[in-house]
Amino acid sequence: MYSTASKIKTAIWWIRRDLRLTDNQALAAAIAAAEQVIPLFIVDPFFENSDYVGDKRRAFLWTGLRQLDVDLRQRGSRLVVRFGRPQQILTQLIAESGAEAIFAEEDFTSYARRRDQQIAQTLPLTLTAGVVVHPPGTVLKPDGDPYIVFTPFKKKAWLERPLPKPSDILPAPNKINTPDDTNSQEIPAKPELPEGVPFKPGEAEAQRRLQAFAQDAIDQYAQDRDMVALDGTSQLSPYLRFGMISARQAVVTAVSCHDNAPDKDARKGADTWLSELIWREFYVHIMYHFPHVLERSFRPEYDEIVWRNREKEFEAWGNGRTGYPLVDAAMRQLATSGWMHNRARMIVASFLVKDLLIDWRWGEKFFLQHLVDGDPAANNGGWQWTAGTGTDAAPYFRIFNPISQSKKFDPRGEFIRRWVPELANVPNDYIHEPWLMPPLVQKSANCRIGSEYPAPIVDHAEARDWTLAAYKNAREADPRQDA
Repeated sequence: MYSTASKIKTAIWWIRRDLRLTDNQALAAAIAAAEQVIPLFIVDPFFENSDYVGDKRRAFLWTGLRQLDVDLRQRGSRLVVRFGRPQQILTQLIAESGAEAIFAEEDFTSYARRRDQQIAQTLPLTLTAGVVVHPPGTVLKPDGDPYIVFTPFKKKAWLERPLPKPSDILPAPNKINTPDDTNSQEIPAKPELPEGVPFKPGEAEAQRRLQAFAQDAIDQYAQDRDMVALDGTSQLSPYLRFGMISARQAVVTAVSCHDNAPDKDARKGADTWLSELIWREFYVHIMYHFPHVLERSFRPEYDEIVWRNREKEFEAWGNGRTGYPLVDAAMRQLATSGWMHNRARMIVASFLVKDLLIDWRWGEKFFLQHLVDGDPAANNGGWQWTAGTGTDAAPYFRIFNPISQSKKFDPRGEFIRRWVPELANVPNDYIHEPWLMPPLVQKSANCRIGSEYPAPIVDHAEARDWTLAAYKNAREADPRQDA
């Protein structure tokens, strides 16, 4: 784009969801264009005041920014932080510094798109790829329509496009020239990252986790990923959420592991993880083409569901006090760690929507308030998939049984006992259904149902019946069903 001879003096690297130096296409474009680069992070009031952003995610971001500043200072640069509305801050910084260009990775939420379109009308903003491998608008049906079903999106389009190669991964620059006279505000010191959050922010930790997963766990990923007591997943989602590692590098790693796999099971593990990365991209595409999903059901007939929406039951779910051990264990894992195993996410979401008949949007918001990796596209896609209201959705009559799911994916109750200490001494025969314990067993296990641990707040079989009726009524109430 820019030759050495035609380089401008100063450019702004506007950091949004790309807290990294390796494989950062916006940073590389800024360095190629300018002699000096100002790494800028804007603390947007939209983020600061949002009801959908919890303290753990804020703390992970603040700590990640401090680590990015350390990484930049090692290269002769530093992070510039400003608080305010992006257009105002960028206008001020251009006036202060004489910067002639702004480079940023393109983001795809409705808010981000509106913001960037407005800024580009008056400021020299250039957007690069980076949040996803194949941006929305590049993976379409032959007739130009977007895909709304995952399998053809993956097989007929996404995988058919050129995949990144190891040689495409951009190395971190050795030096970044940044003007000394650019003022910066302090990164907030609070909220602090709680000790229970098992994610050390920063690019170095993201790289370490990716390498460890590729070496030690990806071969068994297909077999282990649903077992909630095992560390069988990559646990890279917080790092992908904030761009502490690039989506492109994750895909390169998955493809490399497949190509070098020692056996069929290992190839399956790599392929399965690649599919999960493609799911992430699929939901970004859905959010881009169908922005209404962040407010209502993708399938409009399900906007007619009459929810029970009982506050006390929602509170019990959020506090891990439903009386269903795996549901409660997962919710307590979320409260402490800011993360939840993906299988557990499906189970607790199904329980909220299909057992308690509570609007999926309540759960979607709760997750965004508590997850370190809370991402609007992936979170919404997961909730609508489980609720049966979204694209590529499970049929509305598919309802997870919290007992059978518990027996299948935590057979010895290890996960349950780790997060629900009231059940620590419950025998294996009753760990998934502790309400069946005879009184003498309850006494010996020091777990009296109704006092130390709650009885189930709903009967699953009964709940299934009212949920099926509610969904059926919604479909019949929708006039489009008669068309």
